[in-house]
Amino acid sequence: MMAKRKVSLGELADRVGITQANLSILKTGKAKAIRFSTLEMLCKELDCQPGDLLEYQPE
Repeated sequence: MMAKRKVSLGELADRVGITQANLSILKTGKAKAIRFSTLEMLCKELDCQPGDLLEYQPE
């Protein structure tokens, strides 16, 4: 979604109010959890739905 919207990691992190390191963890799929408020802000900034950002992967 970031590439589609032509938004850099640093720019999106600033807009959402999280660190670039935390956004990188989310982007690479290494996060164990995400706050609904963070997900909401990401969706708002990227003009997308949660399903555009998240994918279920059984362990």
